[in-house]
Amino acid sequence: MSPQPKLSPLISIKEAAQRLAVSVKTVRRMIKRGDLKVYRMCRDIRISEDDLIVFAARNYG
Repeated sequence: MSPQPKLSPLISIKEAAQRLAVSVKTVRRMIKRGDLKVYRMCRDIRISEDDLIVFAARNYG
């Protein structure tokens, strides 16, 4: 049996905004434009920590 792939932690929009040093509204705009991939769980919207790191490196670093 092969090992399971490690899943990246999912973070909230608020936490993503804090990590990027932008407002929650800006993160919501990024999501709407398709810049950030999101995972919806019932009413919650989460962002993969790995996806956020890749996005930040591409756009801020």
